[in-house]
Amino acid sequence: MTSETTGTGSTFGRVGIWSSALHASRVDEAGGKAIADALAELDELGYGTVWIGGSPTPGDAADVVAATRSITVATGILSIWNHTAEEVAAAVSAIDPDARGRFVLGLGVSHGPMVPQYAKPYSAMVDYLDALDAAEPFVGSGHRVLAALGPKMLKLAADRSLGAHPYLVTTEHTAEARAALGPDALLAPELTVVLDTDLDRARTTARTMLGMYLQLPNYTANLLRLGFTEGDFEGGGSVRLLDALFALGDAEQVTRRTREYLDAGADHVALQILTADEGGAGLPRAEWRELAEAFGSEL
Repeated sequence: MTSETTGTGSTFGRVGIWSSALHASRVDEAGGKAIADALAELDELGYGTVWIGGSPTPGDAADVVAATRSITVATGILSIWNHTAEEVAAAVSAIDPDARGRFVLGLGVSHGPMVPQYAKPYSAMVDYLDALDAAEPFVGSGHRVLAALGPKMLKLAADRSLGAHPYLVTTEHTAEARAALGPDALLAPELTVVLDTDLDRARTTARTMLGMYLQLPNYTANLLRLGFTEGDFEGGGSVRLLDALFALGDAEQVTRRTREYLDAGADHVALQILTADEGGAGLPRAEWRELAEAFGSEL
């Protein structure tokens, strides 16, 4: 993979799908087939990008590229602590050359409570990007994005990659991130969706997911910078916090919320579908279809 850019919004499309259930390495043969079938359908539905969530391996990424034909494939996010730059470069080199241009390496520093060796995350990311640039084949800035929330990492994302893929953010953060990145860098926030018109029930579903993230200081510090308080973190999240972070309701409401992020400066929005029965860990193909129909040509 060369340093040639893949482009920004035109390559990613306006709307994509983010899923933590796309790891063939973690399931049996039947599970792998289910993932491949779901990916083939996503490819046909018109979404611009599929984001492999849940700390994927380089092998997981290669599997998703192989199972798709035209959609952009991005890791969202591969932890720099789990795989060396050399391992990642070797895995990228194993992807079919005709498909390699569709792959974008999303990188992140994860979180201190989850990584025993966590230290100096900004410096660690700089060193990792240097190692990627020196690897053979190198994964250049035009084929990678960074998980970035704060000003320093956002600037690094603009300087050393296509741009930023922030997770668990508000439209206000999106506007601030656009200002920090400048007009040309990619901004592709994740937005979690609960397709449920019973808002009380939808918020309960959202809290089952949000509670875990409220234990991670990178996210809570970012939310505090945005004007939320410690009180908003109690009980899995206040109504104010849930309504700011999630798209809750029917497909029309989801399209409206997505446009709010685009209007705030996002080039692309990565939708993560959360369902009460699957806890966000399944393949919500019916919901993917429903949203693709709702967005129509906007995808």
